[in-house]
Amino acid sequence: MNYVLAWFARNNVAANLLMMTIIVGGLLMISRLKVEIFPEFETDIVIITVPYLGAAPAEVEEAVCVRVEEAIQDLDGIKKLSSTASEGVGRIQVEVDPDADARTLLHDLKSRVDAIDTFPEETEKPVIQEIIFRRQVIDVAVAGRLDEPSMKRLAEEIREDLLSQPEISHVNLASVRPYEISIEVSEAALRRYGLTFSEVVGAVRNSSLDLPGGSVKTPGGEILLRSKGQALVGAEFDRIVLRSRSDGTRLLLSHVARVVDGFAETDVFSRFDGKPAALVKVFRVGNENILDVSGAVHRYVAARQAELPDGVELITWQDQSRLLESRLDLMIRNGQLGFLLVFLCLALFLRIRLAFWVALGIVICFLGTFWMMPLVGASINMLSLFAFIMVLGIVVDDAIIAGENIYAHQERGVEPATAARMGVQGIAKPITFAVLTTIVAFMPMFFVEGLMGKFFEIFPIVIILMLLFSLIESLLILPTHLRHGQPKKKENPLPRTFLLVRPFYLVLFYADKWLYELQDNVARHLRRFVDGVYVPLLKKALSWRYLTLSIGVGAIILTTGLVAGGILRFVFFPTVENEFVSAHLTLAEGTPAEVTDRYIGLIEESAVLLQRQVGDEIARDDPGSDTEVIRNIMAAIGEQPNAARAQQNAGGIVGSARSSHIGEVVLGLSPSETRNISGEEIVNRWRDLIGPIPDVVELSFTSSLFNAGEAINIELSSPDPEALLQATAELKGTVANYDGVMDVADDFRPGKQEIRLNVTPEGEALGITMAGLSRQVRQAFFGEEAQRIQRGRDDVRVMVRYPESERRSLGDMENMRIRTPTGIEVPFSLAAQAEMGRGYSSIRRTDRKRVITVTADVNDAVASSNDILSDLTSSYLPSLMARYPGLTYTLEGQQRNQQESIESLSFGFLVALLVIYGLLAIPFKSYVQPMIIMSVIPFGIVGAVLGHLIMGFAISLLSLFGIVALSGVVVNNSLVLVDFINRGRDRAGPDADLHEIIRNAGVARFRPVLLTSITTFAGLVPILMERSLQAQFLIPMAISLGFGVLFATAITLILVPICYYILEDGLAFLSSVRNRLSGQVLEPGEAAESPAS
Repeated sequence: MNYVLAWFARNNVAANLLMMTIIVGGLLMISRLKVEIFPEFETDIVIITVPYLGAAPAEVEEAVCVRVEEAIQDLDGIKKLSSTASEGVGRIQVEVDPDADARTLLHDLKSRVDAIDTFPEETEKPVIQEIIFRRQVIDVAVAGRLDEPSMKRLAEEIREDLLSQPEISHVNLASVRPYEISIEVSEAALRRYGLTFSEVVGAVRNSSLDLPGGSVKTPGGEILLRSKGQALVGAEFDRIVLRSRSDGTRLLLSHVARVVDGFAETDVFSRFDGKPAALVKVFRVGNENILDVSGAVHRYVAARQAELPDGVELITWQDQSRLLESRLDLMIRNGQLGFLLVFLCLALFLRIRLAFWVALGIVICFLGTFWMMPLVGASINMLSLFAFIMVLGIVVDDAIIAGENIYAHQERGVEPATAARMGVQGIAKPITFAVLTTIVAFMPMFFVEGLMGKFFEIFPIVIILMLLFSLIESLLILPTHLRHGQPKKKENPLPRTFLLVRPFYLVLFYADKWLYELQDNVARHLRRFVDGVYVPLLKKALSWRYLTLSIGVGAIILTTGLVAGGILRFVFFPTVENEFVSAHLTLAEGTPAEVTDRYIGLIEESAVLLQRQVGDEIARDDPGSDTEVIRNIMAAIGEQPNAARAQQNAGGIVGSARSSHIGEVVLGLSPSETRNISGEEIVNRWRDLIGPIPDVVELSFTSSLFNAGEAINIELSSPDPEALLQATAELKGTVANYDGVMDVADDFRPGKQEIRLNVTPEGEALGITMAGLSRQVRQAFFGEEAQRIQRGRDDVRVMVRYPESERRSLGDMENMRIRTPTGIEVPFSLAAQAEMGRGYSSIRRTDRKRVITVTADVNDAVASSNDILSDLTSSYLPSLMARYPGLTYTLEGQQRNQQESIESLSFGFLVALLVIYGLLAIPFKSYVQPMIIMSVIPFGIVGAVLGHLIMGFAISLLSLFGIVALSGVVVNNSLVLVDFINRGRDRAGPDADLHEIIRNAGVARFRPVLLTSITTFAGLVPILMERSLQAQFLIPMAISLGFGVLFATAITLILVPICYYILEDGLAFLSSVRNRLSGQVLEPGEAAESPAS
């Protein structure tokens, strides 16, 4: 290694070529890097969706969910198996074990599900897909007073126009009903013509189709044969022949049925700022640039708006690129300011040449990391940019140490080129192991399990790449730039130069002179502080070393008490400020859409009132500011797209649930950097304005961009359904009694009323079976799918059923006729008996057992979800299980994510500490000295905790990430200090005064230790001082690292020498005891064994 270092130190061409290769590679890759708000990642979740249209949840559970679960439950690699049976669809969620191969399991799941041959005929083909954390780019709201067909046609035109843009490749429509052709045959028509639904369906299938017939090879060429009769629109279906008689007369479909070419019978519609609306959703695919996609949409909307009639608007909505640009601008601005502060710190302590080359090392590290990021699948996003800022002041540490050592040799009179070689060779080993220990400290983030581990995986990737390039720069590139020595101080302000150049020369001369004087003043004051404060303090501490160590241990105990006593709260994941907040409404199953619309209207009115109140307050308190905090209001009835997106972000089961009893209202806010009111505060005020709403099953709110799961999520299971319901009700009441708890709900809701049918004895005598009865009733009221046709981009169902007017009352069922196998028509009441009942809204299962989940949100300013759950699990839940035998519970949602993340992070941290110990023990050839070096880690944690108290932040998962990373950073200075003490002892010999050697090492390392700590903190100062709402969730990690490094600096300069001396005392005592036992006495002047041995 020394040969390589010496070769690069001598060969400036090789060093510069290496530097230029890194710079050019980085510059070329910057434009190719994927840009996004948060990184995309695979969630290790596979969703199996099986549509069973028209079926009740209980039927879906039995016919779909149970069969899929039993077919796949024994596959290796399944961590957890969950399912939800809803009306018309069953969804099974498979969580993949972290140690398993998701692709292999996905293939096995497809094989097992495809092998199931016992699904009912009415089920559709299962869809199996792995969930990818992916976000849409932008929505275009089409709003105006248009009828439904015109609105959808306009939305389709916009979709086609956007897809024609070269930057865009994926566009969907939302908040619109799908096309459907309904062939409506009345009971009277069926009886008049002696028809059955099956006959009508068969006629449509046999007549409406295109089939290839092969080809005829004639002498003139090959001619293709085709039968072409596929009907595509309602008028073409009217001409389908149902029956033909021998006299030439025909019975057409139009004679017996009304063909409605319209929309599916789902209750889905939306409003944008009070006007009917449809949404056009634009997505990014592959490596498409989110900014390019959004820019193309904005240009199109601006151009198309001029062509639209009055009263119709195109509004861009939920533009993720605007969020991306604001967050990237924030991170880049903080990074630039951090770089400037780091450079100023370097310029104050180091000569300008060294400061310049050290600062240039930051640029080289950045560009080298950009160069490598595409190779490891990393992207430019808010988290990766924050990782750059985090490590901004760390990557200069090894360059500072190397540069200081080179200049120290030059100041002793060594020839500059030789000094560069000797300086880098002398410090290469500690620098290399210091960087390796820092890398190891960041490694545990790779192994954090659960959603959080996937989300923050980008952190260690970026930081490790930066550290590796910093090692390359400090050992191979920096020495060749310092081999020319320090520039001589200029004495003559007016050399013989051209007259025009003299003013510029004077400016440079006096600026250089002023900088030299400033650096001399800083160095002089620093020496005065070292001689007048640090050295006497170190002498006192060495003399009273046991008392000093006791004070340090006391600080650790006090800090532990602050955390354990709850004075410093723990919040798993803080709110990530969003520019959209939403309210999600759920009413009783079966509620008509008109009633849901009325309740949604009340929520909209509250939003309009809040919009006016907030605007008036801003106009009064801050004239001239933007008063439009709430800019747009969008309401959806029949679906909850924003809630589904938040559920997907939290790793939950996601489906396109559409039902008349649900809806949501979304508020579009002004950019977070331009307002002083947070989304959470807006939600709290909105909730108060809405007040209690009667007959509401659930009303919940969302204000965070990223959802780590419900604050309280308790999943109950019991073999006794009644006991499960009672326990759920009791638990909800208890949870609601805690202060700060809101939006308490459970996922068990009574379903729609249902009529349960059975065949009467008279019907059985006529040959009517349960299958025949069920099929005829389904055909009449739900309809039978005759075929699906592809009409442009739309997949259109063709349904055969009763007219809508004959499906609106229970009396219509009494008027129905049931056909026997012989064709006899009998009244429904004679063939079937009906019993009223009520089923479930949905049925959830976990690991093949029915479960009910109780969820709630917690106001972090009032209470802690951890404290509430701790109280519940320690006393209430055990007593609840005692009252209901067989009842079990698990903690899900945020608590489960927290447990997985912290347990895996803690295990990784312990492994990292062991690896760091090994990395320190190898170069020092000692089992004990690594413990001295690592003794600063607990004190770094003390600094991190005190930093949270000073800054007023609760500890979060990001704080723990910072503390884990801190362990590798704080050992670097103590590593070099202990190395200097050992070298001093080697040079001085065994009879030297250890007290003096330790003191001299502390003085020699004071400036580098202080400078590396200051630069690390300076790089984090901008983010620590950031008041923008969008950066608040990242600050705890910066607090842990910044304040931990500052506090550990004092520990390194005081307690590390003390620990070294105490270890020496221990070794001297053991040596004395050994000598006494062997009959020898240690002479007073005889030195004890070095700790290195």
